[in-house]
Amino acid sequence: MDKRLTGYARVSSISQNEDRQIIALTEYGVPLKNIYIDHQSGKDFDRTNYKRMLKRLKKGDILVIKSIDRLGRSYKDVIKQWQYITQEIGVDIVVLDMKLLDTSQHKDLIGTLISDIVLQLLSYVAENERLNIRQRQAEGIAAAKARGVRFGRKQKFFTNDYIDIYKDYADKKLTKDKAMQKIGCGRCTFYRMLKELTAKNSDSETLQNE
Repeated sequence: MDKRLTGYARVSSISQNEDRQIIALTEYGVPLKNIYIDHQSGKDFDRTNYKRMLKRLKKGDILVIKSIDRLGRSYKDVIKQWQYITQEIGVDIVVLDMKLLDTSQHKDLIGTLISDIVLQLLSYVAENERLNIRQRQAEGIAAAKARGVRFGRKQKFFTNDYIDIYKDYADKKLTKDKAMQKIGCGRCTFYRMLKELTAKNSDSETLQNE
């Protein structure tokens, strides 16, 4: 009896595209109906379709994934899940981007040992890279703040340049298109500028009249 192929694909958010993973899985021979997809972070295994897949895996099946980080990003958790799937459920795992990680082919002691070593190394590298990315992001933000870069909501349009453009537009010296061109913004941003500066102008006139 042929072994049943099951595929798993994961991207971190809905905006990301899993097509590359799907193509690789189907080219290997995994039927589309047997592919489970999650649009969630790989920080843990609390994922809807991953848990659904685990319940349907049976001894003798083969689980196919594009790369080890699609399974997860936590070094300890990936090792734990790998052991659970291969040892407790009795399912082989094939990692397409790393031919040595194919438990369906390496059944002898040396093959199993090599797979375990490669798995631990790749899992460690994946998690270490994730931590390095976080560190670089934190260092980049700190450096930007030191240079005076502000994060969060953009500064309101109360600078002299914006006020001058607002006055010229209000005095009909500039058309709407010319004003937007000078600011370098789209229609929504332009109307937000008008709203903020009109409100500021009204507040100033109110104070002068009191």
